[in-house]
Amino acid sequence: MFNELSKKVKLKKKRALRVRKRLKGTLERPRLCVNKSNKHLSAQIIDDDAGKTLASVATCDKDLKGTEIGRKNRSSARQIGTKLAELAKKGNIKSVVFDRGGAKYHGLLAELAEGAREGGLEF
Repeated sequence: MFNELSKKVKLKKKRALRVRKRLKGTLERPRLCVNKSNKHLSAQIIDDDAGKTLASVATCDKDLKGTEIGRKNRSSARQIGTKLAELAKKGNIKSVVFDRGGAKYHGLLAELAEGAREGGLEF
């Protein structure tokens, strides 16, 4: 079982690198990186040229913990997308490159992207 688990992790990292090698965030069009864990969902906007995170939102943030957004589900994913879009507007970011990592563009990731589009981000 240990070999299967480590094989799963290796394959997920391989998929993430395959996606990321085509994407690069710049100051004009930064990268929107999404990470899913077993309990939480996080998203951040990254400028790869400078190596800086410009904005980030997660379900495990202190102000969201204990609220309905503090859980990993579709409605919280959409709200996280809209919150991230608001933070991006404050930083004068209008368009981003979507980095799904090793996950499929389905379910939570699609909801987060829709929420970000509703908030005014362009992909």
